[in-house]
Amino acid sequence: MTVTQAPRVVTAHFGLDRSWTLQSYLAHGGYQGLRKALGMGPEEVHQVVLAASLLGRGGAGFDAGRKWGMLRKAKPVYLVVNGDESEPATFKDHALMEADPHQLIEGALICAYAIGADQVFIYVRGEMALAQERVQAALNEAYEHGAVGRDIFGSGFSVDIVVHPGAGAYICGDETALLESLEGKRGYPRIKPPYYPAVIGLYGAPTVVNNVETLSNLPWVLLNGADAFCALGEGTSRGTKILALSGRVQRPGNYEVEFAKLTFRELIYDRSLGGGVRDGKALKAFIPGGVSSPWFGPDQLDITLANSAIAQAGSMAGSGAVTVMDEDTCAVRAAWRISRFYHRESCGQCTPCREGSGWVEKIMRRLEDGHGREADLDLVLDVCDNISPGLVWPPAQTTICPLGPSIPPSVASSIRMFRDEYLAHIREGGCPFPPDRLREHARA
Repeated sequence: MTVTQAPRVVTAHFGLDRSWTLQSYLAHGGYQGLRKALGMGPEEVHQVVLAASLLGRGGAGFDAGRKWGMLRKAKPVYLVVNGDESEPATFKDHALMEADPHQLIEGALICAYAIGADQVFIYVRGEMALAQERVQAALNEAYEHGAVGRDIFGSGFSVDIVVHPGAGAYICGDETALLESLEGKRGYPRIKPPYYPAVIGLYGAPTVVNNVETLSNLPWVLLNGADAFCALGEGTSRGTKILALSGRVQRPGNYEVEFAKLTFRELIYDRSLGGGVRDGKALKAFIPGGVSSPWFGPDQLDITLANSAIAQAGSMAGSGAVTVMDEDTCAVRAAWRISRFYHRESCGQCTPCREGSGWVEKIMRRLEDGHGREADLDLVLDVCDNISPGLVWPPAQTTICPLGPSIPPSVASSIRMFRDEYLAHIREGGCPFPPDRLREHARA
């Protein structure tokens, strides 16, 4: 089966006229998955999701059904939808909330029914104004339709949903920092253990935190069954996955593809997908799973788009953001900008991240500006090693959350792959890349 033959599970309504409205959603089978779920027992719904092997689509890739099964047996139970998509170059959840908010609401309701949730919160990133507006409007329509609230569709099941806008902090993409924010506190990640959300989550109660794309799969899974979902993909990577393709490609955008059935080469170069590198340039490198992941080079284009294959090659599928760099991309500048982002977004709770991110950014800026020394290459790697010892993948962690270990991969990858560019910056007193690129840098 090729990617073009696979059914679109979560983006099937993209491009339909006013796809975000209840009228459009109902015209294309909306809320039928929820109706089917309500005709089953909660544990039966849970077993369907377990059988589907639906991995979380937020980055960690943990099995959704297993996560639900870890809930502590206590009341109340909360479901929190993580819509705080904050990884740079990741924009799939943003699109799902804008184009198909009812699908997300239906998926959240199916999950809430399966786990016996007493309340659902949809946490939407602060900068996503249109997504917030459409999710809230869809929720209002769903209440009027009887899909949310008391005695949903006459089933006896009742649950309320609240849309909660975040303030735009990257750290709130971490599920425990998100819970702190939702409680009205500063977005500091919690120490695990003991604060595993399934055990001690929102307001100290058992909580499931699931990503937008993860929950958006549930209506299709319930309607078509676990076997149909498992027929897509291979191994532990089942179903489809949205990949946010960006950078120096002809056709950047969101592409829903079948897990484990195509390679990065096909994603980037296929005419129906990325369409190749812009302006006929050569591919220099690409980031396979969000900017917190180690980089790949042209020799790794034929790695299969599967969690296990990418992990075996030394990186991760992560958030599904694939960023392409062409031959004119300055690797030093790219790594510096990524390190600058993480320095600015560090919450400051952990010393290795708070202090280390600042030192990494300072050294990288010095190198990018042509004021560095060769000794700075070893120095910046030494600082990275203090944040994530050994600079291995998966990373060792000295911090409460993964933000700290997200800093070294771009620095270590760029030095390992393009050390000559760093040396050129040092010896030539600045970036050796074309003048138009330098002007872009000056404007930034």
